[in-house]
Amino acid sequence: MSMAVAGMIAGMALGFAGYFGGFGAFVLVAALGAIGFLVGRLSEGDLDLGEFFRPRDNRRR
Repeated sequence: MSMAVAGMIAGMALGFAGYFGGFGAFVLVAALGAIGFLVGRLSEGDLDLGEFFRPRDNRRR
C-alpha cells in the first residue's frame, strides 16, 4: 500500500471521527494513530529509540 493511500485512509478515519464523535473523538483517533505509527516504525526497525535518549558527545556551539 502506498503512503498516499495510507494517508487517505487515515484522513477519512479522522474525518468520520470528527463528524460523528466531535472534537474529542477526533483528538483520540489522531493520538492513537500517531502511537500506532510509532509502534509500526519501531517494529519494522526504521526507528531507534536510542537515538532520542543517547546523549550527544559532540555538541557544536
